[in-house]
Formats: sequence, structure tokens, C-alpha cells
Amino acid sequence: MNKLNSLLKRESKANNATCALESPEEVHQRDKSKIRLVVSIAIVLPLIIALYHYLPGLVDAFTYNFINLKPASHLGAAINFFFYDTIKILILLFLISSLMGIINAYFPVDRLRIYLTTKKMYGLEYFFASFFGAVTPFCSCSSIPLFIGFVKGGIPLGVTFAYLITSPLVNEVAVAMFLGLFGLKATIIYAGSGILMGMIGGIVLGKLKLDKYLSDWVRQIQENAIQENEEWNSEKMPFLDRLPAIIKDGWDIVRKVLLYVIIGIAVGAAMHGYVPENFFADFLSADKWYAIPLAVILAVPMYANAAGIVPVIQVFVAKGVPLGTAIAFMMAVVGLSLPEATLLKKVMKWKLIGVFFGIITLFIIVLGYLFNLVL
Repeated sequence: MNKLNSLLKRESKANNATCALESPEEVHQRDKSKIRLVVSIAIVLPLIIALYHYLPGLVDAFTYNFINLKPASHLGAAINFFFYDTIKILILLFLISSLMGIINAYFPVDRLRIYLTTKKMYGLEYFFASFFGAVTPFCSCSSIPLFIGFVKGGIPLGVTFAYLITSPLVNEVAVAMFLGLFGLKATIIYAGSGILMGMIGGIVLGKLKLDKYLSDWVRQIQENAIQENEEWNSEKMPFLDRLPAIIKDGWDIVRKVLLYVIIGIAVGAAMHGYVPENFFADFLSADKWYAIPLAVILAVPMYANAAGIVPVIQVFVAKGVPLGTAIAFMMAVVGLSLPEATLLKKVMKWKLIGVFFGIITLFIIVLGYLFNLVL
């Protein structure tokens, strides 16, 4: 820790020296850029909020008046669904991704790793790891590099699993889409239960002492890891200087998941417009005790991130599938996929993968039944 403090002081002095070398004209230009940024946000943000507020009427006018589709037709219902949900979800996704970018900027993973390995947390480390998984925009496969970083940093395996469980299940993508599609109550229950599942799953997996089932490659990394130098000086940067990068990162998240959003909503729109009302209800209806386990089993061969699957879940619910069953299906798709198992083989032995998948499957099924009781 003393080494880190020394590094921080040296870099802070270097930054101060760099600032001192700036000419008055450069300082003035930087200040003008900040003013332009603030003015742009002050103008654009209300416009985005207004667009979101008036979006239903605008989409109806475009679908039914401008391109003259009939509201009662299959094509009209599908096109209206597609445009409305795409624009709404992208707006929410950009705003929430930017907000999460601010959180991530001041709560970076490297500092979390150091904090969890140097402080006595009395069990709160599972909450922090699970919460961090919730605010990072990663699917199950892209979460694995951070999983390796956690293990390399010496974080206990149970705490690392708490992150790995929650990261694909709950993130700003899923929260933004849930908020827009299912409302505040369902969003809070979904996000809270996902974080809770990560905590409990991490505690259970940690108690099982499964470190010996990490792959030989990861164990070698763990044994030979050398703590990397941390660039903590970035935390000293003023907020307005960091804001352009945060906004850019928020847009990058939207850009990277845009294809998944469009594909997912397109599938959902087709189902919304053309699939018979009782098609899904016949298989996953509330009066069938096996509906939730069946939904989870059917989801495992599939793979999608939250952006791609949530619009499909909306259509499931519209067709009569209970929301709890639909959420269980979504959690299984994003958190228990075969591609994830394949990638996990790089860092775990099959026995550990089996235990991990088995426990999470059980938790998702239990949550599905609980969701159906409270939603």
C-alpha cells in the first residue's frame, strides 16, 4: 500500500507539472470546451426526455398515418412494436449507461480488488462484488476476463463467483429495458433478486472450497501473479474533464449492443404481431407446476445478452406467460448458456462448472416461483 501511495504522489506531481506548462490560451480553450459541453447537455438532455415522453404518439403517427399501416393488422402491430421499443430502449440504455459510467469511473474494478483483499468486510464483500457485477455492462462470456482478474488479484473464489453470477443477470442494459417494458416494481424486484442470488451463490460456492477445481492455467496465474501498479491519479481528475469520456463510453455501450437490441426487438415484434395469443401460454402457463423448470431447461442451449432477450420476454408476458416464468427463462438464457460453459472450461474444470451451473439453476427456479407469487 505504501508503494501505491508513493506512486500516486509521484503521478500527482507529474500532473501538476503538466498543468503548469499549459499556456493561458490552452487553459482558456479547455474552459471553453467545458462550457460547450455543459450547454450541449443542457439542451440535448431535455430533448431526449421530451422525445421519450411523446414517443408513443410519435410512433403511432409514423406507423399508422405516415406509412399507412392498419393498427389491427399483423404487420402494423409488429412495425409499431419494433419502432417504439427500439427507440425507447436505446434512450433508456444510453441514459442509464452514462449514469453507470459515472459510478464505474469512481468505483473501478482494480480498486475494488485491492479493497476486498486488504479490508475485513464481515461478509459485505459478497454484496460489493455482486453489486459491482450488477453495474458492469457485461454478458456472461465477457465477464470471464474480469473473473480471471479477480482470481489473479487474490480475491476469494466465493466473492469472485458472486460477481460472475450477477454480472450477466443484472446490468444497466437489463435494468433500462426492464424499466421501460415492465415498470418500476418489476425492475426493483428483478435487480434486487439478481444481486441477492449473486451474494448467496457466492457464499455457498465459497463454503464448498472449490479452488482446487480451477484450471491449471488459472492456478498458475494465481500463484505467479504480481500486483500491477494502479493508476489512481485518474481519481483526481475534475468531473467535467471526465464527463466526455463517460458519455462516449455510454454511447459505445449502446453501439456495441445495438445489433442485439435490433435483433431481439425484431424477434419480439414478429412474435407480437404474428404468434397466436395462447401459443406460449399452452406450454408455460401458470397452472403447470413444471413450467418454470421447463423454461430454464429450454433456455440453456440458447445464448443472448439482456439486450437481445428482454424484448422477447415482453412478448412472452403479452402472450400469457407469467412474468416470473419469463424472468426465469431470461436469467437462464443470459447466465447458463452453453457458450459460457465452453468458455468457463478455460478457467475451471468440468466438476466446478457442473457445481456452478447446478446451484445457479436451482436458484433461478426458486426465484421463478417467488416472482410469480409477488408479481
